Amino acid sequence: MLSLLRIENFALIDQLELEFGAGLNVLTGETGAGKSIILDAIDAVLGGKVSSRVIRTGTTRAMVEATFSSNSELTATLSEQEIDLIEDNSIIISREIAVTTSQIRSRSRVNGVLVNRQVMSGLRERLVEITAQGQTVQVGQSAQVRDWLDIYGGDSRMQQRQLVAFAFGEYQKARLLLEKRRRSERDRLQQLDLLTYQVQELKAANLGEPDELEKLLQERERLNHVVELQQMSYKVYQALYQNHAETPAAADLLGDSETTLSDMVEYDTQLQPLLDMVRDAQATLAEVARQINAYGENLEADPQRLEEVEERIQELKPICRKYGPTLTEVITYYQRIQGELAELNDSDQLIESLEQQEKECLDKLTQVCQELTRLRRATATALEAELIRELKPLAMEKVKFQVEIVPTSPTAAGADKITFLFSPNPGEPLQPLTEIASGGEMSRFLLALKACFSQADESTTLIFDEIDVGVSGRVAQAIAEKLHQLGQSHQVLCVTHQPLVAAMADRHFRVDKQVITTAQSHKANNGYPEQRTVVRVTTLDNLNKRREELAQLAGGKSAQEAIAFAESLLTQAADHRRKS
Repeated sequence: MLSLLRIENFALIDQLELEFGAGLNVLTGETGAGKSIILDAIDAVLGGKVSSRVIRTGTTRAMVEATFSSNSELTATLSEQEIDLIEDNSIIISREIAVTTSQIRSRSRVNGVLVNRQVMSGLRERLVEITAQGQTVQVGQSAQVRDWLDIYGGDSRMQQRQLVAFAFGEYQKARLLLEKRRRSERDRLQQLDLLTYQVQELKAANLGEPDELEKLLQERERLNHVVELQQMSYKVYQALYQNHAETPAAADLLGDSETTLSDMVEYDTQLQPLLDMVRDAQATLAEVARQINAYGENLEADPQRLEEVEERIQELKPICRKYGPTLTEVITYYQRIQGELAELNDSDQLIESLEQQEKECLDKLTQVCQELTRLRRATATALEAELIRELKPLAMEKVKFQVEIVPTSPTAAGADKITFLFSPNPGEPLQPLTEIASGGEMSRFLLALKACFSQADESTTLIFDEIDVGVSGRVAQAIAEKLHQLGQSHQVLCVTHQPLVAAMADRHFRVDKQVITTAQSHKANNGYPEQRTVVRVTTLDNLNKRREELAQLAGGKSAQEAIAFAESLLTQAADHRRKS
């Protein structure tokens, strides 16, 4: 229940504080007096859209604060958001709206804790329901009507709808995955052809050791220079071991050095290590000479092998340029594309698997949608009966109403298109409500619909914005009694121009505009105090004030006849309250 509303610098309101009570709270006043501004403020504090125009001219900041009484469900919601209740078990929601040169900013708090729009939206659903003739558009929207029907159906419908939403999500994922796979099929086939060719080419190259090319290049150099290598190896052998020229070989020189050192050691044994080193060098030199001589003797020209080496080099070099640049990188690439090719060859089987998965998801979605449709048809039957019962006291005794459910493509909300069909007069066929209902009929329909839904959440504050426009006399009285009936289980806020409705109020507020003189002076006003228009609200807490306001609503002035009429309305309302 909304117990207190504080407003600062909001539209034409400079400062305002309203205390609402249980039952039926009525706001009356002349057209344009500012009644809707108060409802706009309630909408704003609960997260509704705002613009810079809601900020009072001459200020840069507006603030709205609403205090609600809590219950177990709201307490649990706040606990999930780690928001504590205040001492008197209340929820204080505030919204500050500020405008700068470039943009508008707002901040919402719940019991002093900053919250985002999503949290506010969740709270709003549990705190208020706003009904106005402007909802005619919503009544014509299949999605909105479908939501209303599911809410009326209770937890079982909403749980089934959650199953549908989950199944639809799974189906969408399977369908999109399959479509993506099919779109990539052309690319897959192209890639398959490319990799198949490359694997065949690399397989034909018979790749082996990563250093094969380097070894072949060395072997080619050796085979191309056999004669030179033979000559040079013989030259080295002569220089080291056996020289037929006048110049002695290195082995001869070491031999002479060994003889001399041997003689020296006989006189000085400290030279023995040097002698040993020369002898070791002499042995090493002899081994080198032996091996270089053997190398030169074993060298043979092999034109056939040279041709084989050249051909292999010419085979590997283009492969390296194409897939390398080194043979090591070529071998690594070859191993990788073999795996990729295997995956691509398995793709046909993957598509079949995805097709089967999509079919299974669609079958599951169809199944849960059919169950939801069955539940909705049962709910529709119950709603039709209850709504007709609610409409009959509103001077619509012969009304016919039907919830039309037509199959449509599955969505996250089911596979039903739902329309409210309506016939207010006997003999007339059922037609879509928005196409046939007059303004007064739409008002009564929305009120009856809200009465049907009111049992779903008795803690919600019901707000009606001029729901009685376009009706008069007996119908207005029926609406007043229905609003009072709702006020027995809910807090109801109603903006009205109907004295019959206002007379039924448990708490009555008069809204009007006043022109006030501010204390400041401005040059633009030639030094005179500035005049501003403000909205003021008066609580009509005694019988005389209420009588006068009802007379104004009924006759436009406080004439004796209007006062008498107002008195009769109050008496009639009191009798109705006693009987109810």
